[in-house]
Amino acid sequence: MTHIQQGAFRRAPLVAGLALAMSSGLGLAQAPDTRGYLLDGAGSFVGSATPGQCWRNGAWTPALAVAPCDAVIMAAAPVVVPAPAPAPVEPARAAPPAAPALIPMPAQRLNFSADALFGFDQSVLGPNGTAMLDGLAVELSGSTFDAIHVRGYTDRIGSTAYNQKLSLRRATAVSDYLVSKGVSPASILAYGEGESNPLTALADCPGGKRAALIACLQRDRRVEVDVQGTKAAVR
Repeated sequence: MTHIQQGAFRRAPLVAGLALAMSSGLGLAQAPDTRGYLLDGAGSFVGSATPGQCWRNGAWTPALAVAPCDAVIMAAAPVVVPAPAPAPVEPARAAPPAAPALIPMPAQRLNFSADALFGFDQSVLGPNGTAMLDGLAVELSGSTFDAIHVRGYTDRIGSTAYNQKLSLRRATAVSDYLVSKGVSPASILAYGEGESNPLTALADCPGGKRAALIACLQRDRRVEVDVQGTKAAVR
């Protein structure tokens, strides 16, 4: 009897140690997070008729899945959330074409015979006159003008007052025609110079027959066009 008791006392620490070890092991196991599922009064999962399927509540998310109920979800590859598409890049706007370089034009004086433009004692342009001015308009195209001065001159035949008016009518006719061909009206001015600044001297054309005097003074009857401005450089 005494021997049995001694054996019992020798086994008691071993049993107690096993019990302590088992209780310690159970304490280390982590209980599953059941917040996403319905549980019964005993704390067990409430499931459907299909094994391994539990009823979820409104708090359930894939992050709350547990092995007894959603082993398939837990074994699946993680869901990759696609990166947001980059914002559309507005295409770069093309730079406006560079303005053409302008070069200064040397001041020019063009001398037109009034007899070729109008005929003697006339201020209406004739066919030859319009053809001459068409050529001038082409030459002036593509230019920016600081100033275009059109000056009309007559000979000394007739009164000074008459010649003044006639020269102004001729200068105005020329400037109006150039404007009709594209010259800016803001840059062109017309002047009547009358019989001033003759190109002939009195000794060059002495008195005599009228026809001879008219022919001799032909150089004085003229229209001068002074041009100054800039023109696009040719590349």
